[in-house]
Amino acid sequence: MEVIFLGTGTSQGVPMIAHNSEGCDMSNPKNWRTRSSIHVVMDGHHVQVDASPEFRLQCIRNQIEWIDDFILTHPHADHIQGMDDLRRFCDQLGGTAMPVYSTEIGLARIRQIYPYAIGETPASKGYAAFRLADMPAVLETPGGTVSHALLPHGGMQTLGLVFEEKSSGKKFAYYNDCHSVPPAARELAAGADVVVLDGLRPKEHPTHMSTPQAMQVAVEMGAPASYLTHFTFHIDHETWAAKMPENVYLAYDGLRLSL
Repeated sequence: MEVIFLGTGTSQGVPMIAHNSEGCDMSNPKNWRTRSSIHVVMDGHHVQVDASPEFRLQCIRNQIEWIDDFILTHPHADHIQGMDDLRRFCDQLGGTAMPVYSTEIGLARIRQIYPYAIGETPASKGYAAFRLADMPAVLETPGGTVSHALLPHGGMQTLGLVFEEKSSGKKFAYYNDCHSVPPAARELAAGADVVVLDGLRPKEHPTHMSTPQAMQVAVEMGAPASYLTHFTFHIDHETWAAKMPENVYLAYDGLRLSL
């Protein structure tokens, strides 16, 4: 299994518009963050999770050239606004619709934003086409399974995803954009080789885990390796990397994990 962190920033990215990002060393490339998304490859099957406003540039930078399935964790702007760029991957699939999975509220928002893309084939060559479906409890793919648990995120729930590769049995949990990790989600992630958690900023937040909260959850879940993601400018990579507990790390744009 390969996991590529296309982006590890918040809804505003880092650096922010018209803001000096004081306290964050912008000479360190690990502090330049586009909006959060990941790309997971299981036995050659490519699953894209979320599409940020920088999705096109993220794909070019990380040489993403194929997507088999797309999962939208939740319909906030920083996760949905790059979906039009899936049109290129529909071309790669031979002009057929991209399978797109999400929650009921996620699918409804896709229909609102991209009404021209809903259908089995593109309206014209080069257009996007989405075949929408509710995210099942277990999504079966040729490369393995993707299971999900619902995570609290303000007034909505997001999809917390657990990938398990067929050939290797490797297990990867991606729990981004959440205020806590409920017992059912922890149970689903039990035995994961890597766990990724939302660790927004040092100060508490009403809809995200703070960095200290995420550090504590990572220790409690006890995976062999855990990564925090979705950072504001308050998180300077080198400063906070030195504060992490054993086996807990900070993700950064372009990070690649081979499980």
